Amino acid sequence: MTMVAVLALAAGTYGFRLAGPLLRKRLEIPERVRRLLSMAACVLLVALVATATFTQGHGFAGWSRPAGVLVGAVVAWRRLPFVVVVVAAAGTTACLRLLGVS
Repeated sequence: MTMVAVLALAAGTYGFRLAGPLLRKRLEIPERVRRLLSMAACVLLVALVATATFTQGHGFAGWSRPAGVLVGAVVAWRRLPFVVVVVAAAGTTACLRLLGVS
């Protein structure tokens, strides 16, 4: 039964991914809808980042994690390499937790 469900989901996913290129010329999306879809993707990404930054389980994650994300965002904005961004964000969070900031 599980294998049937996996195969059905795989076929459905493949169908959805194939529908885009096949229906591209047949379906005309208005420019306003395109702009809204583009903004919706950005809003969804920001909501995901905010949720991961501020919550852990069912409560507030503490101040060290948002501080680390903020430092990582500033370092990324300065266009430093990705490894530096990750190390700066993780280091900030670790140092604040070491100092007792939850």
